[in-house]
Amino acid sequence: MKDILEKLANGQLDIDQAEQLLKADNILEFDDIAKFDIKRSERTGFPEAIFSPSKDYDDLITIIKNFLKKSDDDLIITKLSSERYEKIERDLGENSYIFDYNGRAHILIIRKEITKKDPIAKIGIITAGTSDINIAEEARVIVEEGGCESITSYDIGVAGIHRLFPQIAYMVGQGVRAFIVCAGMEGALPSVVAGLVDVPVIAVPTSVGYGVGEGGRVALDAMLQSCAPGIAVVNIDNGFGAGVFALTIVNSD
Repeated sequence: MKDILEKLANGQLDIDQAEQLLKADNILEFDDIAKFDIKRSERTGFPEAIFSPSKDYDDLITIIKNFLKKSDDDLIITKLSSERYEKIERDLGENSYIFDYNGRAHILIIRKEITKKDPIAKIGIITAGTSDINIAEEARVIVEEGGCESITSYDIGVAGIHRLFPQIAYMVGQGVRAFIVCAGMEGALPSVVAGLVDVPVIAVPTSVGYGVGEGGRVALDAMLQSCAPGIAVVNIDNGFGAGVFALTIVNSD
């Protein structure tokens, strides 16, 4: 971008030519495989991530290598199996990259350096059951990558609702700006939480369940139908989207 602006200032480019080059500079094209949106963070407040399932491994590693060559930003790869992570680490291990892999969340962040910053806000993250933790962990990684502190409490769903109230009280006392609530089965927990707090609740249906609840559709429908106000619902197992939405709430002030 700096090179384009210098050429414009020196009269080597006119305004129309500079505009076209700046538009082209927003996209990194990798061997006709992917067009990576490197300006998404400037537009939306959070960078583009790589969704790894269904991508051929050779294509995935090409995208990763090209991005790391051309950008100084951290690279986020979601829904990444541990087997694929181990291959990526082997293929890039000769470089000085820092690999931060959360095996429960199946999410990898590749960094060129670690920078410490004070958290901009606190986000509460809770789950109904232990089986929902992998999705909550995905949200936690994203929230913390975006500069927030997460306060977590897992396995406090409606099957033993007495467990919920002290945890909610603690998080409210800590001044959390939003709650991310992950639940499968009948998906009741976000409605309960939204009836107790005065900050936004981001409901995440998970694919945990069996019978009519299998795959998370019952939980999704229940969350969409909630009579408690103040709930936003993301897609099934979308911890990444929940984390980004929580950051959007925090950064909107």
